[in-house]
Amino acid sequence: MKNPEIKIVGAGLLGTSLGLALARQSVVATLEDQSKANLRLAIEYGAGVESGPEPDLVIVCVPPDLTADVVIEQLQKHPAATVTDVASVKSKVAQDVALALPDHAHRYIGSHPMAGREKGGPSAARADLFFARPWIITASKDSSPEAIELIRDVALRLGALPVELSATEHDEAVAMVSHLPQLVASLLANRLNLGTAEQLGLAGQGLRDTSRIAASDPELWVQIISQNSHSISPLLAMLQSDLDQLAESVAQIDQAGSLAKIHALLQGGNSGVARIPGKHGGKSSNYQVVTVVIEDAPGALASLLTFIGEIGVNLEDLNLEHSPGAPIGLVELQVLPELATKLSDQLVSNGWRLV
Repeated sequence: MKNPEIKIVGAGLLGTSLGLALARQSVVATLEDQSKANLRLAIEYGAGVESGPEPDLVIVCVPPDLTADVVIEQLQKHPAATVTDVASVKSKVAQDVALALPDHAHRYIGSHPMAGREKGGPSAARADLFFARPWIITASKDSSPEAIELIRDVALRLGALPVELSATEHDEAVAMVSHLPQLVASLLANRLNLGTAEQLGLAGQGLRDTSRIAASDPELWVQIISQNSHSISPLLAMLQSDLDQLAESVAQIDQAGSLAKIHALLQGGNSGVARIPGKHGGKSSNYQVVTVVIEDAPGALASLLTFIGEIGVNLEDLNLEHSPGAPIGLVELQVLPELATKLSDQLVSNGWRLV
């Protein structure tokens, strides 16, 4: 398939990342943004150019509250183009577009690359942001097969993994795997405002892991939650039931059955984690961890990883944790069990310190 002409509306994190990723595939996108500063920065980064030929595909990358209006505007502006968007909620946009332009429903197909960062704006953009990430395409019965194939082709060019769902199925899925975790992380991190500096100084990697996404943009998330409240609300109600049961059991810890209820909730967490696909989910339990102490100094981690590569050991995952108050870092290396002894022996014999 020949290179499509692509226009990206919105030069924020996703729009600029798309432009950078397309540039790697020799596709020069046309960029548009209301912010002249964002547009200029994205162009200077190499994400695209300010003007170009009539597009085959328009990708709308603007905040959720504006997405439907911009999609409608682009459908009218480019009558021969397919228009998609990258908003986190699909049903509301599809309904608004169908209501405004019923005769153009076949040219609009919602999509959502499951990729992002806590930081926003063009300065946070990365060309590899979409690599090996699901790219959900929410086609409808009116969608043009050619338009669907065009979006699939773009996703595949960027190394993403196209997945087709209905808009409703999409919104229910992201409520479970994205929107609920965001709210839980934010609620947890909000409690940290009660902690003293001494208490927070004791924080380990567990707290950082569970609160990391709480650093995300509140304004953006208010928009996402407002558009997908119908899918998020039932999940929050179930979570509240679990929290109520946990709080009651902890408050009445000496009563018969309290420990069993707590154990059941913790065990449910084990089984839930085991259902997450990939190395960060259940499969990670099949790996063995080798923990290495390194100096908190330039080149220390690179030296370790270079050595591991030289001895021919493949890492399945890696986690780096700094030791509070000490100039060292702890590197947790996950490897297949049959390689753990080899890795440990080789590290020790070459002067690395293991925990």
